[in-house]
Amino acid sequence: MSRIQKIFQRLQEHNKQALIPFITAGDPHPAATVGLMHALVAGGADIVELGVPFSDPMADGPVIQKASERALAHGVSLRDVLDMVKEFRRKDADTPVVLMGYANPVEAMGYQVFAEAAREAGVDGVLTVDLPPEEAQSLSDTLKAHQLDPIFLLAPTTPEARIKAVAQQASGYVYYVSLKGVTGAANLDLDSVTSKLQQLRAHISLPIGVGFGIRDAASAQAVAKVADSVIIGSRLVQEIEEHGASAAQRLTAFLREVRSAMDSARH
Repeated sequence: MSRIQKIFQRLQEHNKQALIPFITAGDPHPAATVGLMHALVAGGADIVELGVPFSDPMADGPVIQKASERALAHGVSLRDVLDMVKEFRRKDADTPVVLMGYANPVEAMGYQVFAEAAREAGVDGVLTVDLPPEEAQSLSDTLKAHQLDPIFLLAPTTPEARIKAVAQQASGYVYYVSLKGVTGAANLDLDSVTSKLQQLRAHISLPIGVGFGIRDAASAQAVAKVADSVIIGSRLVQEIEEHGASAAQRLTAFLREVRSAMDSARH
C-alpha cells in the first residue's frame, strides 16, 4: 500500500479529510524549500504538493506564476526539486509528496529516467497539469511501474468521457478544480462543487480533493463537508511572497487553524 493510500485509509477510519497544501519548490530560495515543507507538516498537512517551477504555466494565477519566476531566477530545475524531496525524506519518511507541474520538464528528462529518479527521491505522486488522460497513458504506465501515483485534474467543464478516462488511469487521488479560471480565484460555489462531486463519484472510487478558491479556515471547513481532501495553494504562496523564508511559522499557524476547522466540519 502506498503512502497516499495509507493516509486516506487512516483518515477515513477517523472520519477526517486530508489537508493538502501546495508550495512552489525553490521559492523564495532553494535553501528554504525543505524547511517550509516541514513547516506544512507541523501545521497538519497530510500530503504535500510541491510545485515544479515552469516558465509557461497555464493553470496558475499571478501569485503562483510569480513564485515560479522567483524559483527559476535561482535556476531551479526538476532535478533540483527531486533533490529537495530527497532531503525532506531524511527527516520525514511518512508524509506523501506529490510533484505538481507541467509535462515539458518531465518529457525533457524522459519518462523512465524521471520515474526512476522520482521514486528514488521519495516522491509518491505526479500531477502534470497539461497532460490530459488521452495523452497520458505512457507516462501513467511508467509511473505506476515505479509505484508512483499519476494524479489528474478534473474541472467543472470536464465531459463525462474524460471523467471515465481519468477513472481508468488515475491512482492516489483526483484533484477537482472547483471553478473555471486559474489558481487564486476567490469565487468558490459550494453548491456547484457538491453537485459535481456527486457526478464524479459515479465513476471515480478514488478520494477526490478540491482546490482553487480555498483561502481560509471557513472555506476549507465548507469544502471538507463534501470532499475527501482540501487543497490550498495560493494563500500559502502569498505568505511566502510577503514574508520569505521566515514564513514557516506563519504557514504552520495558518494550517493548524485550517486543520482545526476541517476536523470540526463533520461533528
